[in-house]
Amino acid sequence: MTEDVRSGRAAGSRATLHDMALKGDQAYDLIRREILSCRILPGARVTEPELGERFGLGKASLRIALQRLTQAGLIASIPRHGYRVTPVTAKDVDEIFTLRLALEPLAARAATGRVNRGQLERLERACRGQMPVEVGNQIDFFMEANRSFHMAIAASSGNERLSRTLSGLMDEMTRLVALGFGVQGVRPNIENDHELLIEHLSAGDADAAERVARRHVETFRDMTMEKVVASLKLADAPLAPADAQFRA
Repeated sequence: MTEDVRSGRAAGSRATLHDMALKGDQAYDLIRREILSCRILPGARVTEPELGERFGLGKASLRIALQRLTQAGLIASIPRHGYRVTPVTAKDVDEIFTLRLALEPLAARAATGRVNRGQLERLERACRGQMPVEVGNQIDFFMEANRSFHMAIAASSGNERLSRTLSGLMDEMTRLVALGFGVQGVRPNIENDHELLIEHLSAGDADAAERVARRHVETFRDMTMEKVVASLKLADAPLAPADAQFRA
């Protein structure tokens, strides 16, 4: 075998492995998004054939995705019975909001006088606005806008570790909100807290910004806990409808 042939085969092997890894990443992102948005419900049991058929995935890329989802704690393997999506519990809600209560008022105080008001106002309008149909599931759009609003404040605090920690919490919030509100088809009511936050942050009133941030998290915690508990009682279907939409 010539050196050119060996090099060609090695290059082909590397290309195949790269292509497989890329498809595995795409499969992981797809299924992860379905789990976080609760289109695959917490506690649901799923199998490789079911997921492969539902999403049009090959066995190799699907197995890479399932391994990563297991490592991320989003699913658990059930020997000879497929996988189970990690459940959401009232304890999860309590722990996530306990951390948000500790960190978001701190972020608001640190961000006072440092925010981009125009950016926050655009994100606030996105949180409240009627989303165009082509955007897809409205809960995904709402959660992205809401996450971006809170993360813009965290970024303005100048504390990178605080921002990274809140980023992880907001990712976990996606599944809580999807389960609590999306499954029941209702939009979270955030009243005018975002608008008040923008006013206080822009005016340089750190005490007021901290106070509103704390009240906002406390109110949203109570609403989310109520909705999550109600949805868990209804979560007997293994897969939520793929085209579920928010109702205003």
